[in-house]
Amino acid sequence: MSAKHSLYIAGQWVEGESTVANHSPSDRQDLIGHYAQASIAQVGKAIVAARQGQREWAKSGLEQRYGVLMAIGDELATRKDELGELLAREEGKTRAEGVGEVYRSAQFFHYYAAEVLRQIDERVDSVRPGIEVDTRREPVGVVGIISPWNFPMATAVWKIAPALAFGNAVIFKPANLVPASAWALTEIISRQALPAGTFNLLMGPGSSVGDALISSPEIDALSFTGSLDVGRRVAAATAANLVKCQLEMGSKNALIVADDADLDLAVEAAFAGAYSGTGQKCTASSRLIVTAAVHDAFVEKLVGKLETVRVGHALEEGVHIGPAVDARQLESNLAWVERAKADGATLAFGGERLTRDTDGFFMAPTLFIDTTNDMAINREEVFGPIACVIKVRDYEEAIATLNDTNFGLTAGIITDSLALANDFKARAETGCVMVNLATAGTDYHVPFGGRKDSSFGPREQGRYAREFYTVVKTCYVKA
Repeated sequence: MSAKHSLYIAGQWVEGESTVANHSPSDRQDLIGHYAQASIAQVGKAIVAARQGQREWAKSGLEQRYGVLMAIGDELATRKDELGELLAREEGKTRAEGVGEVYRSAQFFHYYAAEVLRQIDERVDSVRPGIEVDTRREPVGVVGIISPWNFPMATAVWKIAPALAFGNAVIFKPANLVPASAWALTEIISRQALPAGTFNLLMGPGSSVGDALISSPEIDALSFTGSLDVGRRVAAATAANLVKCQLEMGSKNALIVADDADLDLAVEAAFAGAYSGTGQKCTASSRLIVTAAVHDAFVEKLVGKLETVRVGHALEEGVHIGPAVDARQLESNLAWVERAKADGATLAFGGERLTRDTDGFFMAPTLFIDTTNDMAINREEVFGPIACVIKVRDYEEAIATLNDTNFGLTAGIITDSLALANDFKARAETGCVMVNLATAGTDYHVPFGGRKDSSFGPREQGRYAREFYTVVKTCYVKA
């Protein structure tokens, strides 16, 4: 990749009004490149180009769309090691996690390539004699996509792939912290047989480029993943123009460890859920709700696990946890540590910034005990390698504690009881539930989303994605 990276508008690489430098959070001396920043005027140009490209793309044959999506997926899979390293280098997750994210992105394109060929409409008889009725799905039109920094490729792709599969045009605004992965993905897409304007990349700040996109009455739909506060602003802006909106926002996920839990399994699930990806994911299990019968043994085992964890440069072999994404996130994490201690939580492990051979934003995995569900750290999303144990009497108190939150994305339980597992699946007020699994980790062919303040609008992923990326037309025909 060259040192300077342009925007992609109307099928052309174009300069922005300025550039920003992209440095690795593992080593601030590692300059990844300079990335163009779009102007407000270029947002308008991209929307005009997208409208024109979408009309042509919507008329393309199914095999053309299938071929485009398969080709993108094939190249991502082939280049997973190279692009996974780039992703880890700019975001801070480990190399293995970066490679896995790129490969998962390839799977999304392959899945939605197959969905192109599975588009089947419905025909029914009318209640009136001599009339037939068919319902068909058509593209929603021009789709704005705003993706977060924590999964710089996968989250973007699970929006982009279905948008293209169903005949829409895309205006892609990635998080400005992680432009390299977005640019690499766009470079692959730019070489496919897409009409000019069907796909556009607008890099830049959310406060200017993002606001211009969400406030435009000229787009037809907007899919956003990010914080709750920004999500509310997106909802208000799109509602003013009656633009279709899909939001994935905050979370405060919990993992219940029941009386009969396999504690080794519980520790592995808690670690994978709370600390992988440096805890920087919306599915992280930051609340560990543990029944009194197994509380002490679980805490001892989890602390023992944390003592073996290696924190360091994302590309270093044997590292389990990379850096926080930037200085601001690290400062926020450390501030939460101090706030939790001030509120009465007991620091059982970690809590400090770490020094390594490179100038990076490293932090020890952190565990609090003696916490209650009304503490701020158990009410608000932290987005760092921090988990809090909440001790409860029994399962009934555990399920009540789990549901006592404004969020509702994922929840998990570790138990050997089928009855308890079934009860948990029925009573957990979340969009996704996991039994004897980490709260993090979802499949691409089934719906993903939450309840309460975690999500708004149709589900993402799987066949459910068509609810957002298409509109339904009902056709009446008299023979």
